[in-house]
Amino acid sequence: MNVLKFGGTSVGSTENIKKVIQILDNYSKEDSLICVVSAVGGITDKLLKAGELAQNKNESYLAEYKLIKQIHLDILSELIPNQNEASKEYLESKLHALKSLLDGIYLINELSPKTSDKLVSFGEQLSSFIIAETMKSYGLNAVRKNSQELIITNSNFSKAEVNYTLTNHNIRDYFKKANQRITILPGFISTSESGEVTTLGRGGSDFTAAIVAAALQVNRLEIWTDVSGMYTANPKLVKQAFPIERLSYQEAMELSHFGAKVLYPPTVQPVLDLGIPIHIKNTMQPEASGTIITNENTNGNSTTAKGISNISDIALLTLQGNGMVGIPGFSKRLFETLAQEKINVILITQASSEHSICFGIDEKDAEKAEKAINVSFENEISLHKIDPIIVEKDLSIVALIGDNMKNHQGISGRMFSALGKNNINIRAIAQGASEKNISTVIAQKDVKKALNTIHERFFEDQSKQLNVFITGVGNVGERLVEQIKQQKKFLKDQLKINLRVIGLSNSKTMIFNDSGLSLKTWKDDLATGEKATLEGFLERIKKFNLRNSIFVDVTANEQVSNIYADYLKENIAIVACNKIACSSDYENYNKLKYLSRKYNAPFLFETNVGAGLPIIDTLNNLIASGDKITSIQAVLSGSLNFVFNNFDDNTKFHDVVKQAQAEGYTEPDPRIDLSGVDVARKILILARESGTQMNLEDIENESFLTTSNLKSTSVDDFYKTLISDEAHFQNLYASAKANNCQLKYVAEFNNGKAKVGLKEIPQGHPFYNLKGKDNIVMFYTQRYPEQPMIIKGAGAGADVTASGLFADIIRIGNK
Repeated sequence: MNVLKFGGTSVGSTENIKKVIQILDNYSKEDSLICVVSAVGGITDKLLKAGELAQNKNESYLAEYKLIKQIHLDILSELIPNQNEASKEYLESKLHALKSLLDGIYLINELSPKTSDKLVSFGEQLSSFIIAETMKSYGLNAVRKNSQELIITNSNFSKAEVNYTLTNHNIRDYFKKANQRITILPGFISTSESGEVTTLGRGGSDFTAAIVAAALQVNRLEIWTDVSGMYTANPKLVKQAFPIERLSYQEAMELSHFGAKVLYPPTVQPVLDLGIPIHIKNTMQPEASGTIITNENTNGNSTTAKGISNISDIALLTLQGNGMVGIPGFSKRLFETLAQEKINVILITQASSEHSICFGIDEKDAEKAEKAINVSFENEISLHKIDPIIVEKDLSIVALIGDNMKNHQGISGRMFSALGKNNINIRAIAQGASEKNISTVIAQKDVKKALNTIHERFFEDQSKQLNVFITGVGNVGERLVEQIKQQKKFLKDQLKINLRVIGLSNSKTMIFNDSGLSLKTWKDDLATGEKATLEGFLERIKKFNLRNSIFVDVTANEQVSNIYADYLKENIAIVACNKIACSSDYENYNKLKYLSRKYNAPFLFETNVGAGLPIIDTLNNLIASGDKITSIQAVLSGSLNFVFNNFDDNTKFHDVVKQAQAEGYTEPDPRIDLSGVDVARKILILARESGTQMNLEDIENESFLTTSNLKSTSVDDFYKTLISDEAHFQNLYASAKANNCQLKYVAEFNNGKAKVGLKEIPQGHPFYNLKGKDNIVMFYTQRYPEQPMIIKGAGAGADVTASGLFADIIRIGNK
């Protein structure tokens, strides 16, 4: 014999009920079976609502009743179009009895626990009748048996305790004589020893099924629901969660206690001692394997952790004070006070100094607990031996669960490290000596991020999800998106990095998708996006609160750089080719570096110097290894190098600059490049990364531009001055040619001082043959005093700059 239980969603519609009947029909061909059913989905809540409305003298309880009535009549007529009058008459008689009960509640203005049990019992009575009648109409050998005639309890209404002696006798006696193939039982409901209607409390239908399964000692109890078993995490919050194939009873109870809705802990108890397996199955996908819960030890080849669960709406209360140290009885008095108020304690942790006791309860009980505890310890509080109880709200408990965790070292470390790297603050920790459960209390707003972070760490083949938000999708930004699109599969397969672009913005519009934007249609999507604002972009990222979030700045906008601190404080990493932040006032640069360390949010800006060349990374590695920079000589402007490599006595300086701008080697305003400010910023950044405190105004800038060039009021005006001052630029070229030299714009850092300017470079010098848009940097250090370390390559262009940004993103993924 098999026992199957179907929950509210499984019997929540005519389509689902037909699926249930098909499953029962298939099972009954092999063996007789017992089917326990819940009320139609949502009906129990509607019954309670109707009762509360009636109690409050609100006549809208009648509308709620009519809705309940119509739902059941519709289901019956859809399942049995040609129903016999007897079925409809019985159903209407039960509904009439429900109406009479609600009318009574309205008249006496009272809804006692006893009456409430009678009220909610209608849900299971109605659903079980409809299902049984439908099965009979299909020609199946099915009988409905009222569970109230079998399960006997005490009179603790709303959560009655079972009299197993009487109950087991009734169940065994009835089924010894029963000869039908299918028996339908309403779940949740029972009868007291005095004959009153009682209910088994939350999860009561599961409990009914377990009671029957244990009494008859069946081979297996099956719980049919709307998911394919118990998952490694809540699949609504963690999309990568998957069903767990096997669990021990203890693991299932832990997961259920900490929020998994598939199974209610007391369900396990009747079958636990008998070793009856519980099989969680999906009514909508009966072919899915589901989850099997047994008392077998599967630790030999099992995963370290089995699942993650959470309880929301938690309040954390702390009793503390020096007067507690060494004084026995505080814990006893505290928990007796809570017990008297019928407040359930979910989590407890106590400092070894005995200075404080911290515990978690349901947030709705926080005010009652606070008042009761302060009254209980009124004398100690008045004498300042202890403090008034401290209450913190808007919290959640996240628990990592698994029998096998006790056999592995470092589980807690891996869990807390993963949370810490994502700036998830842990308010309290509890771990039993059995090491089957590691529980943490965190802010409610961080639950989704925490669950995904822990799941990724323990269940996802060591892959790492990066959530990228890009502002500035012009020339470089567009190339970056294209490179991400091209390499996405490679990153996932080879580097175990799941890179998703969640948000994109230009100066006008912005778009978001927390599941990842389409990199095929992003241009069209962005064209119709919402209005872009810097604050709005940041607020949306904060609201998503995704793990491993990375803000990528592909602009040259000072306003964007001004809010870097706000990103870092939210544990959002920054990747930037925008040089303004790192070349701003030293205090701001230093503050950003500090915030990056404090909030464990990487701040990478490799493309600030040399586009895609690993200049800053190499410099940082030299410093980290104990080397010291003595001097730096560099050509750091790909645009200026391009200009002077293409300018001669057969060209015009104006035309070469125009070409450099057209090919994307200069900023939109070429004055930034030609004035030397851009190069000054780059050498400043290298000097700072070398450990020197310096500001932009400390750098000597020997400009090769004329006064009229420097005083130009617009880009167009600047180009006009280049034409009028052509002779000046020809003289510069002629001087270099006469000295058999090449013109290069050079940045130098030596003995704590820096300068930039145009120089004539002689033959034989490493800078002399620097071609095209290439950059070159020579690091002279204590380890490289005479022959410098040289880094050379393309230092400008959209593709190489995008690749530099991409490399920084991957660096974060590899950390």
